[in-house]
Amino acid sequence: MMPMLKWLWLTLFAVLLDQGSKLAIDASMHLYESIPVIPYLNLTYVHNTGAAFSFLSEAGGWQRWFFSGLALFIGIGITVWLARLHKHETLLAAALSLILGGAIGNLIDRVAYGYVIDFIDVYYGNSHFPFFNIADAAINLGVFLMLAESFGWFGTARKV
Repeated sequence: MMPMLKWLWLTLFAVLLDQGSKLAIDASMHLYESIPVIPYLNLTYVHNTGAAFSFLSEAGGWQRWFFSGLALFIGIGITVWLARLHKHETLLAAALSLILGGAIGNLIDRVAYGYVIDFIDVYYGNSHFPFFNIADAAINLGVFLMLAESFGWFGTARKV
């Protein structure tokens, strides 16, 4: 087995956490129901037929298969990239694994339901950040770790 594919455990963890949380929300809440958790954070059950931040959510249905195909294509690319990493590129491997897990989590929703289940509602006053889910958080954490690795924020910058 290629050494960096061992990081797929993190991908599986992200997928299981994402899907488990979405199943729990779907089983225990009504669509558009909102439950305050702490100040600035609600659980609000919504369906997102678009992409990040509901981009193209009103496009008429074609976006379901477009975003599914895009996620599949990107997922294959990330898996190949992960397989080609060197043993010392652990931060990048973790980042790619999280991005892959998030992409798979949202892909499962999109194919199974035609929409993605979002439920994390961060707000301040009357201003709400777009709803998101654990898969989105995994993708964003992965992107942050890629930036950290790229800029050497944790002493990991590559030497050219």
